[in-house]
Amino acid sequence: MNKKSPVVKTTLLTEGCIWKQLISFAFPLFLGNLFQQLYNTADSLIVGNFLGSNALAAVSSSGNLIFLMVGFFQGIAMGAGVVIARYYGAQKTEEVQKAVHTTVAFGLVAGIFLTVAGTLLTSRILIWMGTPADVLPESTVYFRIYFLGSLSFVMYNVFVGILQSIGDSRHPLIYLIVSSAINIVLDLLFIAVLGFGVGAAALATILSQFISAFLCLWRLTRKSPEDYRVSLRCVRFDLPILREVISNGLPAGFQNSIIAFANVVVQSNINKFGKMAVAGSGAYSKIEGFGFLPITCFAMALTTFISQNLGARQYERAKKGARFGILCSILTAELVGIMIYIAIPALIAAFNRTPEVIAYGTTHARTVTLFYFLLSFSHCIAGILRGAGKAAVPMLTMLCFWCIVRVSYITVIVHFIPVINVIFWAYPLTWSLSSIVFLVYFLKADWVHGFEK
Repeated sequence: MNKKSPVVKTTLLTEGCIWKQLISFAFPLFLGNLFQQLYNTADSLIVGNFLGSNALAAVSSSGNLIFLMVGFFQGIAMGAGVVIARYYGAQKTEEVQKAVHTTVAFGLVAGIFLTVAGTLLTSRILIWMGTPADVLPESTVYFRIYFLGSLSFVMYNVFVGILQSIGDSRHPLIYLIVSSAINIVLDLLFIAVLGFGVGAAALATILSQFISAFLCLWRLTRKSPEDYRVSLRCVRFDLPILREVISNGLPAGFQNSIIAFANVVVQSNINKFGKMAVAGSGAYSKIEGFGFLPITCFAMALTTFISQNLGARQYERAKKGARFGILCSILTAELVGIMIYIAIPALIAAFNRTPEVIAYGTTHARTVTLFYFLLSFSHCIAGILRGAGKAAVPMLTMLCFWCIVRVSYITVIVHFIPVINVIFWAYPLTWSLSSIVFLVYFLKADWVHGFEK
């Protein structure tokens, strides 16, 4: 077993007060996700106020399609983070190095593939989704420019995943703040000052994303300890490690893809109600991103915490951390949900003051926000199980309820009751079902021994 250097010791989550370790690791993740959401929302705010409802609808429909294209690769990167965190917790430096460089190699290949696939398939997918004809041209421009920068956001996620897997959530936060500020400035310059169209919003996003990816790479190549330092000449696939990464990441990647596919089906049904519905629901989706902040930050923190502690065979510590993380996440998520429920009309109006847009966005929000605690619980358990090397469980659960049940429900019920509220109710209903299954598994199954060989 290798000895720990002083620098490495400060990022281990296998020792010290559990609640302090989790909070100190999760809080920068929260702030990072906050700035990520701010810089995603900036596109919609600026586009909606300067370019109008059509352009807002074009940008607002972006989330589900983008996640459909990139979610699989993000899942694989998530699996890589689990492998790195496990070896890091066990203090196996050689394996950490192999896992880091294999992950970087995977990111390069995935980024190039996604650039080609995204630019070629964008228009076909938008048409398949039933994007309104008056929105389609601007949506196509936005997505094609966005996917030309695929390498930037794939590599950014890979680099951040490496840093977070060894317990560093502070530096990704700093780099994200910088890139968020640059994104907003470029949005205002391109659209408000120079009068460019909706494609400029995508261009601003990918330029700022390249900057954040470069800053992460600089950190990993120049400032990181040797345990996980990236050397560009060592970037290559290590086949045994790659198999571990794939086995841990494939379920998460498949899970992301099927959820994204289900949400694309949901979006295609929303599209049938016209561009005002697309703009209103899209505006809510940007606000919803802020509601998801406590959910995502604790789920991510729990994955790393569980991976490191099970790698170090700290089983009881892992269980205590899991319980604390779940409780914090569901309480904060529900509090945020209540705040959004109350303030939603004014929040939607910040994007666009058209009464129909506000009405659709408000209806969507007031159907789902009080059920954020269910979404939080499902994501936390999924994060815990991924960290424990049992990623197939959340994959199968979400495949069943968030894809098959959700799509079936919408397909059948909307046919008989063609009201948009029926679509919105698909989310809390399927969150409830997945939460029940996850609760039973968490209480009854032995999930702490996923890494034992």
